[in-house]
Amino acid sequence: MLRRHPRITDVCVRNRLRLLPLSLCIALALPAQAAEGEDWRLCPIEDVVPPFAGAPTPTTTVDQRATQPTDIEGDTLEANQGTDAVFQGNVSLNRGDQLLHTDKLTYSAVTDEYVAEGNVHYQDSAMRVTADRAVGNQKTDTHRIEDVRYQLTDRRGNGGAERIELSGDNGTLVHSTYSTCAPSERAWELRAREIDVDSTEGVGVAKGATLRIGNVPIMYMPWFMFPVDDRRKSGLLYPGLSLSGRNGFDYKQPIYLNLAPNYDATLTPRIMTDRGTSLGGEFRWLYENGSGTMSGNWMPTDDLPDHDPGRYTDAAGVVIPRDQMPDKNRGQFVLNAKHNINSDWYANANLGWISDLYYLQDFSNSLYGVSAYSIRSSAGLYGRGRYWDASLMADHYQLADYTLTDENLPFDRLPRAHARWAQPFATWLEAGADGEAVRFHHDVFGGGSRLDLKPYISMPLAGASWFLLPKIAWRYTTYQLDSETAADVANSRARQFAIDNGIAYTPDLDARFYDKTPNRSLPIASLDAGLFFDRSTSFRGDRYLHTLEPRIYYLNAPFRNQDALPLFDTNTMTFSWGQLFRDNRYTGADRQIDANQITAALTTRFISENDGRERLSASLGQIHYLDDSRVTVPGETPLEQGKSAWVAEASVSPGDRWNISAAYQWDPKFRREDLASLRARYLLRDFGIVNLGYRYRRDLVEQADFSFLYPINDTWSVVGRYYYSFLDRKPLESLAGVQWESCCLAIRLVARRYLNDRSGDLNNSLQVEFELKGLSSIGQDTERVLRRAILGYDRDDLYLVPPSSVQRLNNSGDAANSIPDPTL
Repeated sequence: MLRRHPRITDVCVRNRLRLLPLSLCIALALPAQAAEGEDWRLCPIEDVVPPFAGAPTPTTTVDQRATQPTDIEGDTLEANQGTDAVFQGNVSLNRGDQLLHTDKLTYSAVTDEYVAEGNVHYQDSAMRVTADRAVGNQKTDTHRIEDVRYQLTDRRGNGGAERIELSGDNGTLVHSTYSTCAPSERAWELRAREIDVDSTEGVGVAKGATLRIGNVPIMYMPWFMFPVDDRRKSGLLYPGLSLSGRNGFDYKQPIYLNLAPNYDATLTPRIMTDRGTSLGGEFRWLYENGSGTMSGNWMPTDDLPDHDPGRYTDAAGVVIPRDQMPDKNRGQFVLNAKHNINSDWYANANLGWISDLYYLQDFSNSLYGVSAYSIRSSAGLYGRGRYWDASLMADHYQLADYTLTDENLPFDRLPRAHARWAQPFATWLEAGADGEAVRFHHDVFGGGSRLDLKPYISMPLAGASWFLLPKIAWRYTTYQLDSETAADVANSRARQFAIDNGIAYTPDLDARFYDKTPNRSLPIASLDAGLFFDRSTSFRGDRYLHTLEPRIYYLNAPFRNQDALPLFDTNTMTFSWGQLFRDNRYTGADRQIDANQITAALTTRFISENDGRERLSASLGQIHYLDDSRVTVPGETPLEQGKSAWVAEASVSPGDRWNISAAYQWDPKFRREDLASLRARYLLRDFGIVNLGYRYRRDLVEQADFSFLYPINDTWSVVGRYYYSFLDRKPLESLAGVQWESCCLAIRLVARRYLNDRSGDLNNSLQVEFELKGLSSIGQDTERVLRRAILGYDRDDLYLVPPSSVQRLNNSGDAANSIPDPTL
């Protein structure tokens, strides 16, 4: 029976504003909420607070509650005008998605006091709460709820409190708990003797807080402050712990500083027992048209050079004298910033600096930091339109490898202007141009200016089963060289002239070869054509679309002697499938090949008609050199008339779990293999994976890589990696670990032995991590290490590009991801 009373309805509406959000206060008055995206598949179907019978189906959002009426329902109502009103028997207050239920509700109109007794229940779309008793006073805005249990429903989390006391915007939780675990499997729990909450400021203070794993307390904090809503608050973040042979016991304690709504900072003090202390920092900002991050690390006294002087060697591997070792005061700096000017243009800056040549090897925890030999800083203005893109930028390189010298650094570009334009004028005609103007500088080799222009016209013709793309371009390149660079080029030409003519070479400058303004000009013509054949076929009862795709590419460019041109940013590209269809085998504009060549290639595919997936792809191609190609860079042999190496690539997915890809290059002239690679991947169960890889490139690299994540059962799994170099005859990284996972807790133990400096020494480390799902992680970030070591450790990573080997550094001084190059 529905009964309404105007005064009681108004009281309950006002009371709801204090009483009903208490569940939210409970949930947020603990240091974290259950994180979205966690894996809860191992959790039992168990409700701490079961759904209430008769609860309304949510029809409104939280923001719409204030506009909804409150309906009061009870078996009986006793009310005296101006005195007490008593609802008894199945008392329910409904408002939108909210339900408040109790056995008895008493309200005094004189004192504004209320009492809810017996089976106090509250439920909405986000949580469910039970309590034994609730009392309060509307006039003084004070409330007390006893013996509380709660469960979050829109995200995992549950707990309880002995009592909750509210006064205005302030509240106190006494003997409260929080966990994402089910009560039957309480793997971890956060307990606090008292939590004081100020909802106006959005902060809470926990007193006597203890984090327990099982029944064992592992962390105690007598006092700490934390946020209770989405507003950022300054305070301590969870620490990082690790143990390694290089650093000893390693402890990081991040401190978060909320400085303003649109910028903040994090300080990271760090203690390494075998090295000393350091301070890292990160400052972030965000505004309407851009964002940025500035980070750095400073270590005033690094004891590593004294503890392990053998790690500091020169390029020949000889230990350097102590006075040539890195200074004990070490650091790094990184700036990444972007500003959107309008819809077409933006500015971007990526700046980096390290204190010494040994910094990356001493602060990196991976092979990626070891392989980086320079730090690149760049800043520029970039734009893109429908038919064009352009940039004006500058970059600078800092040496980061003690085995090299400044001569190995690329030329700085100070500045570089680039523009590209391509526009169709009809369905069969397109015109465009590439242009670049650069000023190069090098501390050792001098520099100069270069202008490179390449206009072109093409006729993109295509049909349903064919395409034909003739293209004609003209390339003009001119230089203005510094005297030092012009002299170096002249001496190099004179040396080669002496070798070619069998005469003695003297290092004196030969005026015949000296030219400060060399240039090059030549036409480039190409024709790209292909056909597409397809048919339906079946294999083992499955239907496939089988394609056959022949392709021919013809390239012609006359010879121009380019010995007088310097080499600022030009290198030979690695020969690959893509190289078969390019008009230049060099990066940069300092060399343009001469060519009279035809590429013949064939690709075939099997595409499943059931799901559209490509189950098999195989390609084979070769270049036929009709004439010798004489343009080279120093140390390179000219290409003779004949045939290039065969290039073959294949990828097969016989099932949803298997993927095998391979590449192979065979040189028929020398009857040798130039390249061989194989990668096989097998997916185990829901999350396991096995990877096997092999890479061989003649005279450069031969490596094997085996990694796996093997689930023993739903809770236990083992991980491992063995990455071996046959040329170096030693492992580059070996890793073994074990993982245990429950509904709300994961523990990882990982042992690593990895190459951590260019001397070839291996570092040992033992890492332990406790992941409290829905709260945080304690210990070393082993997941980051495993995701780098085992492709597919996180299934989403199978669709990502592997990390670059050119590193930037994070605010703790460790090597992190590469600084992005906006020109790529």
